[in-house]
Amino acid sequence: MKLESHSYKAYTEIRKKILTHQLSPDTRLKEDTWAKKLDISRMAVREALTRLLGEGLVKAGVKGGYFIKPMTPFDIHEIRELREILELGAIRLAIKQMTKLQIEKLEKICDDFTSMVTQGYYNGVCEVDIKFHETLIEYSGNSKLLAAYRASHIPLFHMIIGKTSEYMNDYDITDNEHRQLVKALKAKKLPLAEKILSDHFLRGESIVLEMD
Repeated sequence: MKLESHSYKAYTEIRKKILTHQLSPDTRLKEDTWAKKLDISRMAVREALTRLLGEGLVKAGVKGGYFIKPMTPFDIHEIRELREILELGAIRLAIKQMTKLQIEKLEKICDDFTSMVTQGYYNGVCEVDIKFHETLIEYSGNSKLLAAYRASHIPLFHMIIGKTSEYMNDYDITDNEHRQLVKALKAKKLPLAEKILSDHFLRGESIVLEMD
């Protein structure tokens, strides 16, 4: 049981860092380094990496070891399509039943995003971004949709972490798009909310492709 819990700890921590791009593509994931960092056994780390390999988030090296799997332009396009399908479906369900408290929670997440950008804490920015979109899925009220979203291992479009002035404009635009989406949901204007979300994803895809 202890090995299993330690393995899950390593899995969730490494997975989070992959999905928020705190680990660069092709970075080697060393078992001993992660074991020391998380204060667990190498066996637990190995089990976590094997699970991530099965989910397609890491790849096996030719001479052994595990590496962060880079995304191709086709991967990025499919990710955008998948996110649109899941999140547009979610807001169509959510808009019918969203409460005042739920809207306020989304507004608070937007405030947290702004605060992280202002402080230059870009790893935190990406984690809050994930929280914003996962909360939209959660508000659909459909547990199967939420489970599918979490199991899809959908990374963010922010491919480069730790930049400042070069990507400040992108973070500001993302912040504004999130807030405009919340405003449309609050007003129960579904067509507008759908357009904002679709445009948000299309812009994200184009930015990532330009970085490549």
